[in-house]
Amino acid sequence: MGTYLDGAILVKQSEIHGFGIFAAIDIPADSIVLKIKGEIISEEECILREERDNNVYIFWFDEKSYIDTINSEKIKYINHNCLCNCEVIDGDDKTLLLITSADIAAGEELTIDYGYEEIYANCQCPKCA
Repeated sequence: MGTYLDGAILVKQSEIHGFGIFAAIDIPADSIVLKIKGEIISEEECILREERDNNVYIFWFDEKSYIDTINSEKIKYINHNCLCNCEVIDGDDKTLLLITSADIAAGEELTIDYGYEEIYANCQCPKCA
């Protein structure tokens, strides 16, 4: 894993849901695509923001905290797919990393498995539909 490919990622309309993030170039598997940064918040604050603000742009960070990415330019647009082509891994003490788990062709949407039970009940990805 090496250079971040933030500049090779575009936000545009998605066939999955709303907007999504897409590769502007071919990206090989195991590439670091984005550094996931934002406000680090507690579990209590996460629940409050989800319920009060309908904020769904929050990533689980560690046992006690989450990263709120609502003010990010790109990562907040990543969509769910059970047959995803990216995954989120630990970065440093304030970030996570989005890496490709498969080769991505230019123009292809980058997706992750959101990994929480509620998503699977209404999932419309190719695997579930």
